[in-house]
Amino acid sequence: MNNYDKKMTNRLKRADGQLQGVLRMMQEEKDCIDIVTQLTAVRSSLDNLIGLIVAENLKTCLLSETAEKKEDKIEQAIKMIIKK
Repeated sequence: MNNYDKKMTNRLKRADGQLQGVLRMMQEEKDCIDIVTQLTAVRSSLDNLIGLIVAENLKTCLLSETAEKKEDKIEQAIKMIIKK
């Protein structure tokens, strides 16, 4: 069971808007540093969203799983967060 709330959806929409802005910047041939700065902001936003989604999902799973499965879920969550 996944819990994607309105905040999460809004964060993703904001990141999508930022990416669209980066595309416009590239089409307008803006400076490299400005484009990279915006892309870094998008990446940071997405990293934060990933952490939030994994944390919320893990919290839900831990409340409903058996003791044996909890350890597996924690390991899976750690791998998802540190996977880069």
